[in-house]
Amino acid sequence: MASIPAVLRSEWTKIRTVSSTSWTLISALVVTVALGAALSALLNSTFGDLSPTQRLTFDPTYTSFSGMVLGQLAMVVFGVLVVGSEYSSGMIRNSLAAVPQRGTFLFGKILVAGVLALVVGLVTGFLAFFLGQALLGDHGTDIGEPNVLRAVIGSGLYMALIAVFSMGVAAMLRSSILSLGILMPFFFLVSQILSAVPVAKDVARYFPDQAGSKIMRVVPDALSPDKAPYGPWTGLGIMVLWVVAALVGGYVVMKKRDA
Repeated sequence: MASIPAVLRSEWTKIRTVSSTSWTLISALVVTVALGAALSALLNSTFGDLSPTQRLTFDPTYTSFSGMVLGQLAMVVFGVLVVGSEYSSGMIRNSLAAVPQRGTFLFGKILVAGVLALVVGLVTGFLAFFLGQALLGDHGTDIGEPNVLRAVIGSGLYMALIAVFSMGVAAMLRSSILSLGILMPFFFLVSQILSAVPVAKDVARYFPDQAGSKIMRVVPDALSPDKAPYGPWTGLGIMVLWVVAALVGGYVVMKKRDA
């Protein structure tokens, strides 16, 4: 029986020695910070063109996280590769031979990768916030303002949860290609499109990305004409439920199916 510390060390070694996982985390940070900075600078220069309503509901904190739309896709790739690469390379047989306790193997992998994603997410969130506020100039806000620190920390939690959700999906599908083929269009296209369609947006609000992103907002209904039916912490809770469901599904599949 493999000990938990040994499993954690093994998973840490796998993650840090595979260049693709490192580069996806770096990409998540760079894309999120760079795009958020660009849009913050753009809004600062065009703030006078906004309507009175848009100015009143302007959320400088959430503007800093504009790059999250693309940055979260890098986190999806990271989460999928952490789990799916074992199946595509055939290493899953060796891994399960070394750690027959499949629950210990799966959740050890998720714990290590999840903590790493959280650290990167928090660093990304704080960098994006401070750079974005600097570029917003007089239209920016301060970390000490009400709910701003919650939103910044929430951005890191959001990125970590996206990665962990993707790990659960990859464990269920047991294929990197299939997992990416479903998750990438879902987060980048389907969720975004449905949230803008009147007959579908009431359902899209409860998708993991739509619900979880509420934690990054200081102005609850910024950039949206409709009042959200829940607050930031409830939204994060909805996202956590999606993550738990994906992890349970991944565990059940791994427990019942052969490597």
